[in-house]
Amino acid sequence: MSAAPISASDAGSDPELRAARAAGWRGCDLAWERLQEEAGAAWREGRQDAAVRAWRRAWRIAFWRLARDDPRFATSLANAALADRLAGREARAARRYERAMALWEKVPIWLEGAEIRPRARSSMFHLRMEARHRDTYRANALARLSRFVEEAQEASRCAWAGEPCPHRLITRWRGEKPSVFDDTRKLLAAALLICVPEGPHADA
Repeated sequence: MSAAPISASDAGSDPELRAARAAGWRGCDLAWERLQEEAGAAWREGRQDAAVRAWRRAWRIAFWRLARDDPRFATSLANAALADRLAGREARAARRYERAMALWEKVPIWLEGAEIRPRARSSMFHLRMEARHRDTYRANALARLSRFVEEAQEASRCAWAGEPCPHRLITRWRGEKPSVFDDTRKLLAAALLICVPEGPHADA
């Protein structure tokens, strides 16, 4: 079943949405993430029609609600390109993949200003250490996130070329998905919810 649009009245019955909004996210941010999750699951299960519907709905959210330098916009383009390819619209797919690749090349600039909040699972000791060594904590977090950006850049190139990706992406999302609603979560969703066939030895 396709994810329903998130409205203001939904927050009362949706704990995740309440937490997201309390952290400053909009309903469209969570709706985008859920649609890409839904599309990715359908695609992996061979339900192409369901995947295409969810990708196109996520693309509409991205087109109307996301900034063009947001990495999720680049992922929306890449997955919309896959929808085009599956429908036989190769020329439009190629254009979208090329634009997605160009946008991913600029994501390091976006990352410099990313909001990185303390992890919810951190102990009080770790929270104090993060506060005391904030610059070091941020530098380490940015270094880790930069590796995801590099993987997403390579995945976009593989998708454009129709080649298998050497990295596991969507299969890592559940394990990497942060509980905190910040730019880390947006970046990881963008990097790991790109749908591209994985090579047999991806991140072996």
